[in-house]
Amino acid sequence: MLKLAGGSLATLGLTAAGCGGGGSGSGGGTVTLRYAWWGSDDRAKRINQTIALFEKKHPKIKIKTDFQPYADFWKKFNTQASGGNPPDVFQNAIGFLRKYDEKNVLLDLREQVTAGNLRMDGFRAGLEKFGEVDGKLLGVPVGSNSMALVIDKTLFGKAGITPRPGWTWGEFHAALAKIRDTQGRAGDSGMYGVMYLYDLHLRQHGKAFFTKDGLGFTEADLTDWWTTAYAGVRSGIHAAPGKVAQVKPKSAVTAELAAAEFTWDNFAVRYTAEGKSQYGLAPIPTTDGKKTGQYLGSLMLSGSRRTKHPKEVAQFIDFMVHDPEVARIMGFDRGVPATTVQYEAFKPTDPVAQQIAAYEQQLVDTGVLETITPHPAGADICESAFLRLAEEMALGRRSVGDAVKQYFTEAKTALGS
Repeated sequence: MLKLAGGSLATLGLTAAGCGGGGSGSGGGTVTLRYAWWGSDDRAKRINQTIALFEKKHPKIKIKTDFQPYADFWKKFNTQASGGNPPDVFQNAIGFLRKYDEKNVLLDLREQVTAGNLRMDGFRAGLEKFGEVDGKLLGVPVGSNSMALVIDKTLFGKAGITPRPGWTWGEFHAALAKIRDTQGRAGDSGMYGVMYLYDLHLRQHGKAFFTKDGLGFTEADLTDWWTTAYAGVRSGIHAAPGKVAQVKPKSAVTAELAAAEFTWDNFAVRYTAEGKSQYGLAPIPTTDGKKTGQYLGSLMLSGSRRTKHPKEVAQFIDFMVHDPEVARIMGFDRGVPATTVQYEAFKPTDPVAQQIAAYEQQLVDTGVLETITPHPAGADICESAFLRLAEEMALGRRSVGDAVKQYFTEAKTALGS
């Protein structure tokens, strides 16, 4: 089962892959599945522990693993899939579902649900629908996350700023200016290139980044967004983009270039590991004091349409999303556990994980969550171009107008419109 997980690599032009072929078997009646993901060494350590548990409970199924850093993972995956030999199981994300479904790469898991090899009940907050496309089940969530604002709590406290649910974009920008003026640091790391944040901003105005078939906003909309961003860079409320680029992969917040940045809530764990301050999660600013436009996102597990072992693939995915011990091993590494049984099995004890759980529970309890925006084929290329052109605009290499026109040219090409 193939699933590309979260992110925005622009160069994944995959040729069509048909049915059949794929997986591998071994002697003695055992089946070997190839399982690939991207992530850190810590994620690999945790996943390997869950695999050992799975193999102990399913001695006739062996798992051959492969993991890479994000970009390297997708380069290798693209080569394998183009050659008709993709992994049996892999991580994926919503931005790739339609793209690879159209290329006949993804296994429709619906048949395995009907056969009783994969359970799709017991998921939190409607997440069981997350991997569905046009009636097909192309991915199964392993965790959930949502956009949030990570803040340096120490700096915000010194500046006398307490972000509260329902605060507006005007209040947010005023807070950034106050941090700049009182703490001598940029308020934000540079939000203008985060496609998923701009999607929320659009949704607050009754639009969305994508429709089912293309872009859901106009050149005038993006011109307004990037004009505001450019002014923020020049005024110093956003961190200098050149300096932000220099410290990567470290966060601009932990590198003490900015006091806040927008990211997925489950990424909050990295800040404590990287930085010296105290960090926390703050609400998404709103237009009207109520609507945030938020939804739950997720990493997923997908299967390859070419696998020779769809039953075993389904059994493996079922184990990874329902077994309580898997949740205790993985924690929030891939987001808050997607199923209720796993959510209840892992009770976080560290403050960061507790904060992530509380943040998502607050989103559920207050009823702000909406249905996720559809992502057409080519969404990954659109996201990559959005990030690149926003950075070029912020660095002064392109005018706002030129960046907007270039973005629509590239996006329309990627989306075939």
